[in-house]
Amino acid sequence: MSDKYIPPWGEGWKPPEVPDGLVTAGNPNWVKGMKSPNPAGRPPGLSPQSKLLARMLENADGILDAIIAKAMEGDSSSASLILARIVPALKSQAQTVQFAFDATAPVSEQAEAILTAISAGHVSPDVGRQILEAVNALSQIRASEQLEARIAALEEKHA
Repeated sequence: MSDKYIPPWGEGWKPPEVPDGLVTAGNPNWVKGMKSPNPAGRPPGLSPQSKLLARMLENADGILDAIIAKAMEGDSSSASLILARIVPALKSQAQTVQFAFDATAPVSEQAEAILTAISAGHVSPDVGRQILEAVNALSQIRASEQLEARIAALEEKHA
């Protein structure tokens, strides 16, 4: 797997060109060719984090075997630990609903249609709440767009 996967939307992308002398990453106080602030360099050997990781990896097989053995003996916490890593947790998912809804109607009529569908039992209350929140968000977006258009028209009129 030496080839990198590039999604279709990323094909042909190139990072923006940076003018010479402009630093985009790292410490801006460091310049090429300056004296090192740490002439001795990094100390030889592994860092404490690397040592701990290596130690943990050396003992991982034994730890895993012990957890599996405890789970097989009936230890529920060991079994749940293993199962949590193997089987992903179930996520709730709302059902698809169908009811009479006119997306072009005024927001108040849309809300009434949703509440009617909830009261008639066509839509569960929690799904109805999600739909109402979506309608509210859409109405706020539309109001922002209308306000932006009105401001642009006023600016054009006065310019």
